[in-house]
Amino acid sequence: MTAGATGAASWEWRFDSGRICLDLVATAEGISGEREPLGGPGRLGRWLVGAGLVPAGTPLAAVDGPWVARFAELRDCVGQLVRAQIDGRPDECALERVNALAEGPPPGIRAVRDAEGSLVRALSAAPECGALIAAVARDAVDLLTDPAARARLRQCEGDSCHRVYLDTSRGRRRRWCSSEVCGNRERVARHRRRAAVARA
Repeated sequence: MTAGATGAASWEWRFDSGRICLDLVATAEGISGEREPLGGPGRLGRWLVGAGLVPAGTPLAAVDGPWVARFAELRDCVGQLVRAQIDGRPDECALERVNALAEGPPPGIRAVRDAEGSLVRALSAAPECGALIAAVARDAVDLLTDPAARARLRQCEGDSCHRVYLDTSRGRRRRWCSSEVCGNRERVARHRRRAAVARA
C-alpha cells in the first residue's frame, strides 16, 4: 500500500481539530459494531499522510492490521485522557499508557530535493509504527501539559458529534468542530424549525 492507495476512496479524513492527537481521536467518529474506521485498504495510510506524519509519496507497504490496532489503542487512550481533562477528572490508566507510548523516538526527518529541485521533507528511514505512534503520543503530552492549550479544549456542540477540538477563535466562543460541517448542520436545522413554526 502506498500513500496514494485507493480503496474506500470515498473515505475522507478531516484535519480541523487543531492538533494531530485530536485528529486521531476524531477517527473514532462513526464506529459501528466491529467496524474500525482506520481499517480497510489505505485508510490508515491516508490518515498518516493527511496528518503530516508521513510525506506524500512515501511507500507504506508495512502498514497493516497490527498498525491499525496500535493506532486505535492510542486513539482510545488519548480520547479518554482528553475527555477526562474536559470533565475535570483524572484518568491515570490512560495517562500512563500515553506516557509510555510517548517515550519512543519520533521518526527521523531530512530535507531532500524533489523533481523540480525544491527542498521537501522526507523520512530518514522507512516508516516505523512505534516511531509514528510516539510522535502522536508526544503531541498529546505537549497539549495536555500546556495550560493555555489545555484551556482551549472543547467538545463539539453539534448533534451526534463527539469531536474534541482546540478553540483558537477570538473570545473562545467557537461552538463546533467545524463551522462548515456541524455549524452548517445546526443552521440548516434551525432554519427548518423556524419554517415548520411559520407553517403551523
